[in-house]
Amino acid sequence: MKLQHLLGAALLSLSLSFPVLAEPLPEPQSEPDQVERLATLVALSDDQKARIREILADLQAQIRDLRVEALTLQQKLQDHIRPDYDEAAIRADAEKLGDLSGEISALSTLLQAKVDSVFTQEQRDELDRRMREMQPTAPTR
Repeated sequence: MKLQHLLGAALLSLSLSFPVLAEPLPEPQSEPDQVERLATLVALSDDQKARIREILADLQAQIRDLRVEALTLQQKLQDHIRPDYDEAAIRADAEKLGDLSGEISALSTLLQAKVDSVFTQEQRDELDRRMREMQPTAPTR
C-alpha cells in the first residue's frame, strides 16, 4: 500500500479527517493531543511537533469553516423538498455543496501532504510499519 494511503489512514485514525456529510459538528480534538498521539507513533522532534501544530491550526480551521457552510447548504437543500420545489435553486445549491465538498477534500489532502512533508524517511517507514500492523487481517479458511 502506498505511504500516502497509510498516512491518510493514520491521520484519519487521529481524527484529522472531516467528512462533509456528518450530522453534528463534534468538538474537534485539540491539536496538541493529535500531535502527541502522532509523536508516539513516529518519535517526532519538538520542532516537528511545532510545525505540525501550525499546519493543523491553519488547515483545520479552514476545513471547520467550510464544514459549517456545507452543513448549512445541506439544510437548505432539505428545505427545498416541498410540492412547489424550484429545480434551478436545488441544482444551484447542490452545485455549491459539491464545490464545498471538493474544497474540503483538497484541504484535507493538503493537510495530510503537509504533515507528511515534516516526517523524515525513517519516520515514514515507521508509520508504514505501524499502519500495516493496524490493518485487519483477512480470516483464513
